Amino acid sequence: MNLKPIKTDADHEAALLEIERHWDAREGTAEGDRLEILITLVEAYEEKHFPMDIPDPIEAIKFRLEQQGTDKKALIGIIGNRTRVYEVLRRDRGLSLSMIRQINKHLGIPAEVLIRPVRTRKRKKAA
Repeated sequence: MNLKPIKTDADHEAALLEIERHWDAREGTAEGDRLEILITLVEAYEEKHFPMDIPDPIEAIKFRLEQQGTDKKALIGIIGNRTRVYEVLRRDRGLSLSMIRQINKHLGIPAEVLIRPVRTRKRKKAA
């Protein structure tokens, strides 16, 4: 395969197959350099043609807690008391700027994920 921009799905598939063939290439070799270039081309094509949405802030928090092998109790003291944590995770309360800063600092979740609006629950009207 000649190195060239990836413009079609067929080019993309061919590049992925080529990456597989060179996956064990050592860094600093011609084959390793080829692998690196192919990966860069595929990443650029996929970023343009298969963009990923930024996750919902609450789902991102839950996912990070799961990754760390902990649960919502770990948020107590980071974003507030136990009641505040449950309000946020139940989507009854949005994230404040202070909460966003603390979550970013302690959990390493990017601020651009946390500043997105939280889908809040619809409250039932009292009869």
